[in-house]
Amino acid sequence: MRRLERGYSYLAVLFLVALTAAGLAALGQAWSTAAQRERERELLFRGGEIARAISAYAKATPNPPEQYPRSLEDLVEDQRSPRPRRHLRRAYEDPFTGKVDWELVPEPGQPGAFSAVRSRSKHALLREYGPDGQPVKQAHDLLFSSRYAAGIPQLPVDPASAASAASGASR
Repeated sequence: MRRLERGYSYLAVLFLVALTAAGLAALGQAWSTAAQRERERELLFRGGEIARAISAYAKATPNPPEQYPRSLEDLVEDQRSPRPRRHLRRAYEDPFTGKVDWELVPEPGQPGAFSAVRSRSKHALLREYGPDGQPVKQAHDLLFSSRYAAGIPQLPVDPASAASAASGASR
């Protein structure tokens, strides 16, 4: 009789271990998703700050036409006037690469200058649409342009809100 009871106790302990492992796996997955969402939010914030700084740099050009920066350091300390300006608090790291290695998107007509940045990371994103309403799959697909920071209207984040905004505007 005692042997049978020990068998059931062993089975109960194995079952408890399996349940604990499944719970920890689910918790790990939830934590991983939360960390991914936080990196995406930080990418949007940092990219938006850089885009606003590019726009501020271009508007601060002493003589028209607007000139765009040649490096992120130009945004941190703009030496074009007697009193240096700071359009960007610091050169932000890309949250996916952990480095200040943004891809600088060239400005047509101004060799060596850039008007937008994007992440170099090919990491898959949870979000489906960028701030400009364009579909995205990877961090590299998000483009942070000075044109959006300068007040050009942005499209809604998802198609459902675009449809509801369009139907609300037509009434």
